[in-house]
Amino acid sequence: MCHFTFLGWLLLSLSLNMPLFLPSFPSLFFLLSLLSTTLLSHSFPFPNHGHRPHPHHFASHNYRDALSKSIIFFEGQRSGKLPSNQRITWRRDSALSDGSAMHVDLVGGYYDAGDNVKFGFPMAFTTTMLSWSVLEFGGVMKGELQNAREAIRWGTDYLLKATAHPGTIYVQVGDAKKDHACWERPEDMDTPRNVYKIDHNTPGSEVAAETAAALAAASLVFKKTDPTYSKILVRRAISVFQFADKYRGSYSNGLKPFVCPFYCSYSGYEDELLWGAAWLHKATRNSIYLNYIKVNGQTLGAAESDNTFGWDNKHVGARILLSKEFLVQKVQTLHDYKGHADNFICSLIPGTSFSSAQYTPGGLLFKMSDSNMQYVTSTSFLLLTYAKYLTKSHTVVNCGGTTVTPKRLRAIAKKQVDYLLGDNPLKMSYMVGYGPRYPRRIHHRGSSLPSISVHPGKIQCSAGFGVMNSQSPNPNVLVGAVIGGPDLHDRFPDERSDYEQSEPATYINAPLVGTLAYLAHSFGQL
Repeated sequence: MCHFTFLGWLLLSLSLNMPLFLPSFPSLFFLLSLLSTTLLSHSFPFPNHGHRPHPHHFASHNYRDALSKSIIFFEGQRSGKLPSNQRITWRRDSALSDGSAMHVDLVGGYYDAGDNVKFGFPMAFTTTMLSWSVLEFGGVMKGELQNAREAIRWGTDYLLKATAHPGTIYVQVGDAKKDHACWERPEDMDTPRNVYKIDHNTPGSEVAAETAAALAAASLVFKKTDPTYSKILVRRAISVFQFADKYRGSYSNGLKPFVCPFYCSYSGYEDELLWGAAWLHKATRNSIYLNYIKVNGQTLGAAESDNTFGWDNKHVGARILLSKEFLVQKVQTLHDYKGHADNFICSLIPGTSFSSAQYTPGGLLFKMSDSNMQYVTSTSFLLLTYAKYLTKSHTVVNCGGTTVTPKRLRAIAKKQVDYLLGDNPLKMSYMVGYGPRYPRRIHHRGSSLPSISVHPGKIQCSAGFGVMNSQSPNPNVLVGAVIGGPDLHDRFPDERSDYEQSEPATYINAPLVGTLAYLAHSFGQL
């Protein structure tokens, strides 16, 4: 909107070579019309990032609002002693004696989803992806950058505690089976807070290497704002990665009764070793990690054709991350990773001979029925990140004769995010608290039960199931939570018991933070 001030009137007078006088109302009306026409007839270029959309392409959504909410969500997942600036105020302190059974301090960190267990594997991946989001797009986050850093630090503070004893990593707090037998607020939690660890006798290379990746990635986030903390993170990442590589084995073997079927590692630990080495190379610029990648890349599955990226399988993420070294830093020995990354991109492009991705009739990428939205958010992030690398290196992707430009990758990512935010057959936003219509009965204990301020008395273990099985909306809005999402046919029942479709998770939101920052900036909202 044009606010016509005296300064504007002065500039207009000068530009039209008119004498400076206060016009009568009709002439003022004419001049205002002339000015507005002149302004509208000129397309003013956006600053920075020469790939901003044309100003007449209006944003489908308030990406800035969605970005803010996607970060606030992490505050609803906090475990431990909550800070005074806690914004999701229906939560209170919880699990303040975690680790005491093993005489270690494991207070803090995140509940990964709708229960009250702290699983180290997805928590580390969440922290890595929040860090990557900030490293790629933090420069345009404006006021949300500090909130994103705090979300990362809540994760890394805990991971530093979990790795404080050399040769040991504490990878889980809580007995998942007993926790799942209760429907209770984290503030009331009275199920066993058993602590599970990996060490040289019970190795867990995937969770150790992912923890190293998280610490390394976060060290880059804090390099300028808190160099002391950054050095602590990178030093710990180096030692944790050494442990992951030296004592190879899957934590799903040694800790199977406790971590399976919840966060079993199905893809093995090789992908995490490659991913962890890639992040340590990025964080330290030490040639030892580049050499490690060159020597071990093939045996760690660099060329595998899997096209799923999430808390379990990191191959695609490692390919994209390492392709930057070749594309932007011109590290010739990593040439193959551009080809590996291109294969992933081509698998997503409908209509090409390499296309293998499945989409719903409404256009949503569909990988699997259980928490599908995590693959939508992680893939969208990789598309935008790879588009950024391609743009910097003036490169495109060739899918068997079909040229795929960075612009095309951005369009695909935007379409996925727009679907998530409400451009879908149900006109439903799958982010809680965003838009007029969103899921009201998410599979989340704290959100579904009355808060401490409303119901100060303890809600016993099984008493909460009456609420869980009811049709009443959740009384506490878990702002920003992105849930599992619709099925292959774009259907979504909004039932609390349906954890596959209705449960939120930290690793769904983490890559979305970077994607929303990019979109908000692109459309001039940041």
